[in-house]
Amino acid sequence: MTPEFVGDALTRLRRARGQLDGVIEAIEEGGDCAAVLTQLAAVSRALDRAGFKIVASGMRYCARSGEDGEEPRMTEQELERLFLSLA
Repeated sequence: MTPEFVGDALTRLRRARGQLDGVIEAIEEGGDCAAVLTQLAAVSRALDRAGFKIVASGMRYCARSGEDGEEPRMTEQELERLFLSLA
């Protein structure tokens, strides 16, 4: 897996890491419950979207490698299983 392969998923993960650091800091400092939960929900969505982006990139890669006559690294069933594990 390379940064080129996953596209902007790496950016999304870095953003989620920053949000999670903010959640941890807010909890440690006794922050407002509603604000903490709102930020935690944002982190969760960001992680989900990054995961879906990575699976989508894998699907595109496998589709292209099949067109080029290469053997895909993952089967469609494996990609589907990974996609469903995120749901």
